[in-house]
Amino acid sequence: MTPKARGVSSGETYAGTRGTQVSEPTTDGRRIKGERRRQELIEATVRVVAREGVAGVSHRAVAREAGQPPTAAAYYFTSIDDLLTAALTRCLREDAARMRALAEEAGGSEAGLRALAELMCSVVAGPEHLLAEYELYLLAARRPELRGPARDWISAVAEFGRCYTDDPVRLRILPGVVDGLLMQALLTDWQPTAEEFTEVLRTVLL
Repeated sequence: MTPKARGVSSGETYAGTRGTQVSEPTTDGRRIKGERRRQELIEATVRVVAREGVAGVSHRAVAREAGQPPTAAAYYFTSIDDLLTAALTRCLREDAARMRALAEEAGGSEAGLRALAELMCSVVAGPEHLLAEYELYLLAARRPELRGPARDWISAVAEFGRCYTDDPVRLRILPGVVDGLLMQALLTDWQPTAEEFTEVLRTVLL
């Protein structure tokens, strides 16, 4: 008899003469492992951009940074553009989610302004990741297909602002102020304090 005729489901087989039932290996574990490797490659891409700029990104460089085989990055990402797009999307989505979480907690309070100011200070204090984000952010200026995550980040900052004002001009100014202050911190020796950031945010929003 075939295994099916003996009452075995199509997802099972029998091994040996004693009829020991063996389940076919599931692919879930491989999918999870594959997704974990993919995320590690995206994180490695951000580190390479932070250290060497966008020009330093190659499949081999990213795979080496991730501690994976040389062909791994090319397996998961066909082109360098795919890698950069994934890295940009990951960074800006995380930033947008963080900003929206702050907006929910802020409730239009002074503490909310302070929380955003402290977040900005922490980002400036470890500028490598911020530098990588802006390299990728500016890449979207040249490539319209990458602008969706950038627009979402700008929208998230405006959502935070709406906790404090409905003035459309102030809401338009706020994302520019946040980006501008962070960019200035990268370009100069200025080490802003949370009090300085808070005062700027208060001036824009209140």
